[in-house]
Amino acid sequence: MSWKILRNLLIVVAALFIAAGVFAGGFVTGARYYDVLPEGIPLPAPVRSVNEIEIDPTAGDTPDDLQPAFRPFWEAWELLQENFVDQPLDATKLVQGAIKGMLRATGDRHTNYMTPAEQEVMRTDMSGELEGIGAEVDTSGDFLRVISPLPGSPAEAAGMLPGDAIIAVDDEEVTGLDAFTVIAKVRGPAGSSVSITVLREGLPEPFTLEITRYKITIPSVEGEILSSGLAYVKINRFGDRTTRELRAQLRAQLAGDPPGLILDLRNNPGGFLDAGISVTSQFIGTGIVMLEQFADGREREYRARPGGLATEIPLVVLINRGSASAAEIVAGAVKDYQRGSLVGERSYGKGTVQTWLDLSDEQGAVRITFARWLSPYGNSVDGEGLIPDVAVERSYEQYQAGLDPQLDAAMELLLPVIATE
Repeated sequence: MSWKILRNLLIVVAALFIAAGVFAGGFVTGARYYDVLPEGIPLPAPVRSVNEIEIDPTAGDTPDDLQPAFRPFWEAWELLQENFVDQPLDATKLVQGAIKGMLRATGDRHTNYMTPAEQEVMRTDMSGELEGIGAEVDTSGDFLRVISPLPGSPAEAAGMLPGDAIIAVDDEEVTGLDAFTVIAKVRGPAGSSVSITVLREGLPEPFTLEITRYKITIPSVEGEILSSGLAYVKINRFGDRTTRELRAQLRAQLAGDPPGLILDLRNNPGGFLDAGISVTSQFIGTGIVMLEQFADGREREYRARPGGLATEIPLVVLINRGSASAAEIVAGAVKDYQRGSLVGERSYGKGTVQTWLDLSDEQGAVRITFARWLSPYGNSVDGEGLIPDVAVERSYEQYQAGLDPQLDAAMELLLPVIATE
């Protein structure tokens, strides 16, 4: 797969909601800056005045018409180099920070920059194969907090529990570091060891766990026949193998002619747009799956592809606040066509499409929003999300106890319908 231009890529930023992957990472966005001027202490004069600094607005082949706009940037660069207290400064980090700030200034939270290290983490996550300790984490805070160790994982064997806050890796404090940096430290070759210091609620002091990493393979699709006799299929992400894995699961689960199907899209942050279209086509026989709307007013239709395996079976789709992007494309089409019912919580609400473009010399990549997408009937989920037909909350306590009222509600919704047919 070419990572130079992934036009049909629809990925939601993981840190904007609880990450569903295994150390799947995400972005820690935003920062606050304060001017601290201690009262009664005179500030030193700057080393050089602005007028004395030699500015080259043509640096980086700046076009003539943009040189006035870039002059303050180069002035700020020179002032920082000449006056900052801790020298030398890391030019690469400064440039990466400038790129991130520029893209953030668009006001679009999905237009952003990935450093080479962040890009590698995302590439590995999308492949579904990685080497680490095996734990789902929340990346939205000042530190990684464990949602749950995977069953049978080294993290579980070492005694890691949901709610544990990771504050140090190999005796290096990581509180406040961006999520990708911490994830990169936790990950490593299978068979190697890592020391993770955690802070656990109810304990007075942090403690350290010694964990041996292993190779983790996360299927994009899982399935089973429930005790009720209903088929159950869960899609974890929309990657390059999702359609193939989904069709295999559907063939296996539908072979026994189950009376209904539950499609679980909870905590699915999205992925490849093409996979979203293909997955929807397994449940929607014909018609428009989604519309792509561009800045100049043009629209592009994506239609269902023939050969869907589950276009007739009674269907319920589970969604929650972690269902985003391509997951919302599938759920939106199901809702518009009344193909089935949505059960759970309001979805995330990401109604835009992004493209990844690599920068030259392996200096990372930029992700740019280039279109909006609409459901088959022209509805946008952006910032709003999809409202379930049957609203059911699932608390963290229920999750810890292994209780799933949303799945229970889906079964209760399907079984009476099946009984009357």
